[in-house]
Amino acid sequence: MKKKKQPIILQDIVVEDYAAEGKSLAKVNGKVIFIERAVPGDIVDIQLTKNKKDWAEAYPIHFKKYAELRTTPFCEHFGICGGCQWQMLPYAQQLIYKQKQVADNLSRIGKVILPEILPIIGAEETEYYRNKVEYTFATKRFVPTQEFNQLKSEGLPVINEGNYAGFHAKGMFDKVVEINQCHLQEEPSNALRKAVVAFCKDNNVAMYDVKNHTGWLRNMMVRIATTGEWMANIVVGFDDQKLIKQLMEFVLEKFPTITTLLYTINLKLNDSIYDLEPVAYFGKGYILEKLEGYTFIISPKSFFQTNTKQAEKLYSVTRDFAELNGTQTVYDLYCGTGSIGIFVSDKAKKIIGIETVPEAIEDAKKNAALNNIQHTSFFAGDVIKICDDQFFAENGKPDVVITDPPRAGMHEKLVQKLLEVEAPLIVYVSCNPSTQARDLALLDAKYVITKIRPVDMFPHTHHIENVVQLRLRS
Repeated sequence: MKKKKQPIILQDIVVEDYAAEGKSLAKVNGKVIFIERAVPGDIVDIQLTKNKKDWAEAYPIHFKKYAELRTTPFCEHFGICGGCQWQMLPYAQQLIYKQKQVADNLSRIGKVILPEILPIIGAEETEYYRNKVEYTFATKRFVPTQEFNQLKSEGLPVINEGNYAGFHAKGMFDKVVEINQCHLQEEPSNALRKAVVAFCKDNNVAMYDVKNHTGWLRNMMVRIATTGEWMANIVVGFDDQKLIKQLMEFVLEKFPTITTLLYTINLKLNDSIYDLEPVAYFGKGYILEKLEGYTFIISPKSFFQTNTKQAEKLYSVTRDFAELNGTQTVYDLYCGTGSIGIFVSDKAKKIIGIETVPEAIEDAKKNAALNNIQHTSFFAGDVIKICDDQFFAENGKPDVVITDPPRAGMHEKLVQKLLEVEAPLIVYVSCNPSTQARDLALLDAKYVITKIRPVDMFPHTHHIENVVQLRLRS
């Protein structure tokens, strides 16, 4: 029988700084150790989870001394649900670390000449800022260590089976952290979730068991717009029209202000609904959101920035960096539902939006029509394949390229395409400064970075958006 390795525990470790992905770091005998849930200035005992030659990963098992800059987290679920990981830091301090994260990534990974980075734009609202939240229903809950130990010490049973609603526990696909009050989305988000759970308990309706693929209620997505309109899309595991009607009427009675109520029947083994068609039980099937003076249709499957007020600031920086004067043809790559292209359209001669998801392009066309914008064209497909000589001949070569890729960044072939096209100006919007830095290093062959500005879209998390302006070298 193989002997079990004893855990490696290090004592009295001084946490020195923050690293990437929200982890802090310490140095022990020249080895860098990345530590979860710690703050620079903490003195902790840690247990290693990974141990390599030059680096290790760890988590704190005992805090000997807390850092002076710590503050009290406002959420009762902090440290358990996995969201809002930086609540123990004052928001002003979060912004300092996020600015530093951008600078470190661009200089360390990009290794390109950088201008002075403009000050980060923080959020005025640091709680209840999300316009979209997705809840998971489950038959099992994650039992926090403190609760588990207390029940055991009192000789009481640990109950973790029943009807629960919340967010997936970290690393556990079949358990949720049961949420009482979430601070991400304004009411009636919490009230609606609790009401649906109560309905299931009162009517003996089973939540979905992801392991055995049994039960009925699976997920619920809630979108709340700044216009006051809001929707809920409730996902169920099989088609029971009697039960669906019963739940829908219950929600409408309890929440008469709802704008659109939908349901989606998901018979699959995964939770993705992008290949399924939501059914509008009540309302028009979508809600309307505004960015400045522009109106956008938000459907259950629409991609839209989840922090509307900060999206306005992000897009304003993007528009400023584009330096539009009404004469330029703008290519909006990874355009999604057309939100950036439409937002900057009043200062552009023409907007060409390209996106791989056909449904998003259809939404983009609807949004352009809704705002009576005539000088936009949206195309579904791969940028690399679409943007050939014939396409440029028909639509014009770009004067400005705006690109807003997913976290993985741009495909190397797309970067090479941009180098071929030689647009005078590129504005690169990114939700991941590390992959952005990698792409900037490649673009450095023909472009110089002239402006940089981070924008915080997600307070109390380590995530950060960053906008970079690049000019073609003369």
